[in-house]
Amino acid sequence: MSERLSPSGIPVPAVVRPADVSTDYARDLGDPGQYPFTRGVQPTMYRGRLWTMRQYAGFGTAKATNERFKLLLDAGQTGLSVAFDLPTQMGIDSSSSRAAGEVGRVGVAIDTVDDLHLLFDGIPLDKVSTSMTINATASTLLAMYIVVAEERGISREKLSGTVQNDILKEYIARGTYIYPPAPSLALTAEMFRFCAAEVPQWNPISISGYHIREAGATAVQEVAFTFADALAYVQQAVDAGLPVDLFAPRLSFFFAAHNDLFEEVAKFRAARRLWARLMRERFGANDQSCRLRFHTQTGGVTLQAQQPLNNVVRVTVQALAATLGGTQSLHTNGYDEALALPTAEAATLALRTQQIVGYESGIANTVDPLAGSWYVEQLTDAVEARAMELLTKVDELGGAAEAIRAGFFQEEIARSAYEYQLRVESGDTVVVGVNKFGDGQDPPIIPAPDFSALERDQVARLAAVKAQRDPNAVTAALQQLVAVAPQYLATHSGPRAELMPLIIDAVRARASVGEIADALEGVWGRYRPE
Repeated sequence: MSERLSPSGIPVPAVVRPADVSTDYARDLGDPGQYPFTRGVQPTMYRGRLWTMRQYAGFGTAKATNERFKLLLDAGQTGLSVAFDLPTQMGIDSSSSRAAGEVGRVGVAIDTVDDLHLLFDGIPLDKVSTSMTINATASTLLAMYIVVAEERGISREKLSGTVQNDILKEYIARGTYIYPPAPSLALTAEMFRFCAAEVPQWNPISISGYHIREAGATAVQEVAFTFADALAYVQQAVDAGLPVDLFAPRLSFFFAAHNDLFEEVAKFRAARRLWARLMRERFGANDQSCRLRFHTQTGGVTLQAQQPLNNVVRVTVQALAATLGGTQSLHTNGYDEALALPTAEAATLALRTQQIVGYESGIANTVDPLAGSWYVEQLTDAVEARAMELLTKVDELGGAAEAIRAGFFQEEIARSAYEYQLRVESGDTVVVGVNKFGDGQDPPIIPAPDFSALERDQVARLAAVKAQRDPNAVTAALQQLVAVAPQYLATHSGPRAELMPLIIDAVRARASVGEIADALEGVWGRYRPE
């Protein structure tokens, strides 16, 4: 690796260590790429390769989103990230009365695999990594991605990317669930099995602290509650008979980056160390399975509609926190996202922010440049200790599923959100342009698309696919799903039949997202919060 120099010509070492490498250093920090991974999961980190610049996008129709993807790829983006509309997330077809008024509003509408073909038109799926923020219907969207590749002559072994597939977080913070926890967790374990066997470069889950943080959690709660969910998924897979080291190396995580630069850096470092210790102590996992790999998104809730250009600065600070903290991939928000879906100008500037941090700031020249700071190390220890205290409380309640049922996560997050809002309203927490340094101007208005026309077009596309497909093939594929689905209920004992191949068969026959969800819901039921 070539020598790196500062602008003044001073050599920059790949890793800076204390002069006296003590036992404590090896136990609590270690060199980058070594257990407990406090200083990073790769020995060279960004000196070897920068983080993946993965901008999140979803614009009503597959065609519009495809155009935005190509714009971002041409601007230097290195990975794709798909935002889906609410009906797609909830397993509801665009033609359903339940979808009325929501089609394409917060992301792209996907009803059948033909929509996904259009979404990725002209994009080489064997060369681009794709992340899909989808949970209750994650198995269906992954099946669609595989079928799109298959119908283009690309083998599933060449596909790389992630489905979020973090259903426990939906019960806690977001609400886009369909089925009860028991079959949902069993389906998650099935996706772990399937991806390990069939799609080895694919991450079958992205366990999300981001949405927990967006709901009002603190940085400590974000780490603790994310890991509580993660431990439940690992335990479910182990109980299903999967060796931990078969699937754990492909587990991925998703965190937020907020404005307190040093606490956020400490949070990421503490999270790596805590996850490594949990996996080794609870499951006997090997070092590869103990590595915490994560994507980061800058904080959506920190964006303000007042003086929206201030958000450029907020996003820059947050991008520095994520990269100084050692993220593997990053999405930077557009400055106008508090007003509407980001404009092309804002999305490009958000990507340029990452590129300037990566290529001009110098942070990529050495690994973990804030290590050894007395403040950062103290914060790292404190975040880990406080997160572990919360995890112990979850354990005492019987694990994540029981803590959700008891309302523990929800109450803790609600209290933190309330306390934060009080601090903002009192002025103890300053939000520039909102409760201090305001200019009295109303936020700008960004014109919205014609969602009614978009919905009509999407419904027509779905009707055309249904008119052209083989109805007998669809019926047969859905009947196969219904026949196997009871094995994924909590009352079932013994090995389960493989469900993912049957979902792929249904997708290949042009069954819709809604039809597949309805078939499974007919067996599993719908989750109703207590």
